[in-house]
Amino acid sequence: MVIFSVYVVNKAGGLIYQYDNYVPRAEAEKTFSYPLDLVLKHHDEKVVVSFGQRDGIRVGHAVLSINGVDVIGKNTADGKDILEYLKDPTNYPVSIRFGRARLSSNEKLMLASMFHSLFAIGSQLSPEVGSSGIEMLETDVFKLHCFQTLTGIKFIVLADPRQSGIDALLRKIYEIYSDFALKNPFYSLEMPIRCELFDQNLKSALEIAEKAGNFGAGS
Repeated sequence: MVIFSVYVVNKAGGLIYQYDNYVPRAEAEKTFSYPLDLVLKHHDEKVVVSFGQRDGIRVGHAVLSINGVDVIGKNTADGKDILEYLKDPTNYPVSIRFGRARLSSNEKLMLASMFHSLFAIGSQLSPEVGSSGIEMLETDVFKLHCFQTLTGIKFIVLADPRQSGIDALLRKIYEIYSDFALKNPFYSLEMPIRCELFDQNLKSALEIAEKAGNFGAGS
């Protein structure tokens, strides 16, 4: 089983911790001749495919490398705009690797804030008073699990839909937060968590959960 990532969101909706445990990389690399038979565009400081799908390359995939060298946002490693580079026939043949780009720090902050708002909306839409808000969202490839403490801190885990024992894992992460963040004299409430012992114990808990397929109360 796989646990993809962990997020911790404070009561104001700010992302104070995020850890990518496993990020599947669906990538495709192909050598192209001129002219390029895909349509590319700038999007969120990346160059992505806007039209044309072939050989595992999909609309929305970003350019990850050119001729084996990783790109930097929308520029090549030597600072040239990727779109301008690919317009020049003298640069062909060219090998381009495509895939889903990882979320930037700003995108993660924005998504954490959006989920915080959705959680509140879920509570308000409830026909009964005192709803817990959103505890789980499900897609075909992952489930999002959320546990909110009495103080409003949200612990979020993205995992394989088949992964069991996530409720126990969320409470274990809360225990780790209490032991290694809250009890750290250098940690300020509601601020980003930067604690090596927190990192180490979180990674250990995720490893145990993945190996077992679940996370028992005695772990």
